[in-house]
Amino acid sequence: MNFIENVNNSFHLIKQNKIRSFLTMLGIIIGIASVIMIISVGNGAQSLIFNQIKSQGSNLMAIFPGSTDKEGPPASVMGIVITTLKYDDVKALYDQSRIPEITAYTGYVRGSETAVWQGNKTDTTFIGVSSYLPTVEDTDTQIGNFFTEEEEKSMQKVAVLGSDTWKNLFGDQNPVGELVKIGKQSFRVIGVMRERGTSGFSNQDNQIYIPITVGQKLMLGINHLSYARLKVSDENKLDLVREEVKQILRDRHDILPGQPDDFDVRTQKESLDVLLQITNALKFFLAAIAGLALVVGGIGIMNIMLVSVQERIREIGLRKAVGAKNRQIMIQFLIETIVLTSIAGIVGILFGVLVSFLVAVVANALGYKWEFSISFFSIFLGVFVSSVIGLIFGLIPARRASKLDPIDALRYE
Repeated sequence: MNFIENVNNSFHLIKQNKIRSFLTMLGIIIGIASVIMIISVGNGAQSLIFNQIKSQGSNLMAIFPGSTDKEGPPASVMGIVITTLKYDDVKALYDQSRIPEITAYTGYVRGSETAVWQGNKTDTTFIGVSSYLPTVEDTDTQIGNFFTEEEEKSMQKVAVLGSDTWKNLFGDQNPVGELVKIGKQSFRVIGVMRERGTSGFSNQDNQIYIPITVGQKLMLGINHLSYARLKVSDENKLDLVREEVKQILRDRHDILPGQPDDFDVRTQKESLDVLLQITNALKFFLAAIAGLALVVGGIGIMNIMLVSVQERIREIGLRKAVGAKNRQIMIQFLIETIVLTSIAGIVGILFGVLVSFLVAVVANALGYKWEFSISFFSIFLGVFVSSVIGLIFGLIPARRASKLDPIDALRYE
């Protein structure tokens, strides 16, 4: 029996036992589809985050509190509260005589509260920022104005609403001049931000911006920052500016030469590189976990092929009686296993691509800039892994079939 005949015979056996064949392939289908979906969705999530960060400009610099490994994420990003970075530190960097390249700055503090206006309520995130936020993040208001430096210094309780927060509280009514209660404090609305969409899976339109001094002292009772951002006039001078920023902060924090910094300064590109490493590691870790389903599927296929050998003992005995060699019997069962896993691999690839496409469609419909991406690597991985699993887990039943004694096989009932 040649290769083509073995393949045709494999398809015939699959048709004869459709339900059993499908259940046998299900583990492989789920495993291959999961690997493809995780890699595709991971690529889409990466593109979403990167595009949002890049849209803010390549001439930004971030300052995080706490010492950290240059190759790893900042400690504060991991949820660790560190109080070494103060707002006065950031304002001191805005020194045109020393670092004229810094054109704007802002610190950030945030908290969650319920905003209330005349019985209308909405859960929101309030963010304390400086008056330079529109310049730093390249945004603006669609109604009214952003608060001024004077209002920030005098701790005026003024608020600028995100577009979703405005609609949830006021509908289409102009909110400027109205009082909104955020937690226990009342704020006068002075503006509404233009629609900004999501950033890092956070809805920027469901936020309320307040002066950072008010956010620190009245809302949170703290005197430190979560992080800060600086805008630099020339992105080609980012490295030079960063060294100046580090030196000023070291002087302010009394850090002696050789001592570790209690802050971390990163450019936009460095932040993207670290984020890429983290998301890639997470993506391939999840893909490896999903790959365990392939091993389970392979064991299932081996068990079914062992049952198939048991059911076809007389057929094997007859073939060996008329001259079939052990190698030919072994190849026959190996081909059957490989055909079974290859079909499962193809179905798994198609299913994984379909689900990944639907995820991209839904994400874009929800306002996320999600790129549909299927890598050649994931397709190759699906085909290669399914074939290898068929080969590996088909060896035991194939060897068992080839070792059967033809006389005992013919007498088997």
